[in-house]
Amino acid sequence: MEHLVSSWYNDRSLPESYILPPEDRPGMLSPGKNIPVVDLGAHDQTDILQQILEASQEFGMFQVINHGVPSNVIDEAMSVFKEFHALSAEDKAIETSKDPNKSCYVYTSTHNYATEKFHFWRDGLFHHCNPLEKYIQFWPEKPPKYREVVAIYTAALRKVGFRILEFIAQGLGVNPDHFSSELGENQTLLVNHYPPCPDPSLTLGLGKHRDPVVINILLQSDVYGLEVFKDEEWIGVEPIPYAFVVTLGALMRIISNGKLKGAEHRVVTNSNLVRTTASFALNPFNETLIEPAKALVDASNPALYKSFSYKDFIIKYRAAASYGTAFGEFLSGTPD
Repeated sequence: MEHLVSSWYNDRSLPESYILPPEDRPGMLSPGKNIPVVDLGAHDQTDILQQILEASQEFGMFQVINHGVPSNVIDEAMSVFKEFHALSAEDKAIETSKDPNKSCYVYTSTHNYATEKFHFWRDGLFHHCNPLEKYIQFWPEKPPKYREVVAIYTAALRKVGFRILEFIAQGLGVNPDHFSSELGENQTLLVNHYPPCPDPSLTLGLGKHRDPVVINILLQSDVYGLEVFKDEEWIGVEPIPYAFVVTLGALMRIISNGKLKGAEHRVVTNSNLVRTTASFALNPFNETLIEPAKALVDASNPALYKSFSYKDFIIKYRAAASYGTAFGEFLSGTPD
């Protein structure tokens, strides 16, 4: 726990291990551009489907509004997320050590902290969410309302996630419930904490990567930080109150047989403000076979990616020297 950025960031200047090579540091953004915003409350379901499909093809990322999650549920969740990260390192260690199988834990930078050449300016709380009755006993009990509030929040996000996945399935022309069984039932929550950074021009909260999931549903705070890479330039994702950012993960590219893209994105830091975000991911189970949907493969459209288990994918992902570098070779040799 002594490595957590939140434990020492006030005490020193930016350590050398956090100073990235010049080519990896934050640079200029493309002005006047943003990702699509989809209104899930609109009456025309066909139009919603088309907007989601187009955003998934072009950006691999979009924001959703009028999604059905009450504002008070979002506010209460963000409140306990911030309260948890305000705990001492000792309390965080106690609150995340209840499960010997480590379904709930805190870490800093990435899972490769011990071996990575450069670190990222981030702490994270991670835990499994489904089935709730199995995992809630291992969630933090500090702050006192954490379990109650986050159980309600993740149940609401689950509904939003499966609704979006149903739209994507219909847009691809596969069975509407294609994602609602093994491909999306392993749900996890990652609560990111980005303390004020001494020099945001030299480091990142998280480097350029694709998420190793089917989709992520991100709750941003009102502090800017997320950027997506498109057409060789970075586009800022401006926070919208009570919106969620939906990011297609690397697995979606495989399942769609290349029709959809997994968004490459990164997180920049802030010199004055704390940024807290919560990423709810829909994942396969470890033993689930990941492969292009059979409805998308025929003699004219052969499978572009080989089949593999989700467990094997995660092992490769975490072993990569940097996020995303091993994907193309591991999947098929097809370049990113």
